[in-house]
Amino acid sequence: MSSSPKLDDAMRNAIIAKPDALLDDQDIMHALIAANEKSMGGNIVDLRGIAMERLESRLDRLEDTHRSVIAAAYENLAGTNTIHRAILRMLDPDEFEVFLRDLGGEVAEILRVDAISLVLESVQNDNDPAVCRLGDVLTVAEPGFITDYLTQGRGGPIRQVTLRQVQHPSSEVYHDASDWVRSEACLKLDLGKGRLPGMLVLGAEDPHQFSPQQGTDLLGFFAGVFERTMRHWLR
Repeated sequence: MSSSPKLDDAMRNAIIAKPDALLDDQDIMHALIAANEKSMGGNIVDLRGIAMERLESRLDRLEDTHRSVIAAAYENLAGTNTIHRAILRMLDPDEFEVFLRDLGGEVAEILRVDAISLVLESVQNDNDPAVCRLGDVLTVAEPGFITDYLTQGRGGPIRQVTLRQVQHPSSEVYHDASDWVRSEACLKLDLGKGRLPGMLVLGAEDPHQFSPQQGTDLLGFFAGVFERTMRHWLR
């Protein structure tokens, strides 16, 4: 009698009926390959088994890459939808004060940021009653303030969008929110010929929400729409 173990008829018939299910199951295939290597002995090199292991490793890496690409695509789509919703809400108001209040309210909520501040440079002071009423959102600063803020006093080129972590948030920019903002996105605004520059600052309590390693295309688009909207209000 043969000493080799035999499958019972039910299992044998199930395998014969659906062989593809057996081939698609990685755990079963690994067990079969291991059994085959054991039966061949330790002195025999199974080149086909080695090749299969390499192919499996490449397949795993490919699947990981595929998942990463899909995740990045969904994240980018979600970010695009968020920016579009914020822009549509920003274009609704018919009055400048309402526009600024919405900026610090619903627009900030849509963008999932904890504080928004619009900084405008001016040679005049900020004692205007309208400025005082909107002090949580609007800041009027002296000429040159925005350049110093973006470069942190070190000079050098200025990008349209600057993403960074914040150790000591400016109370002049964030007002009451300066105690807990830990990262920010600074959008430099071109308000038109003959006008001093502006800056829109998005602040977040999460220190990792904005960092220099992130892409800036969507925020650059948002900045472009915002500065064109500001030119309309400043006519």
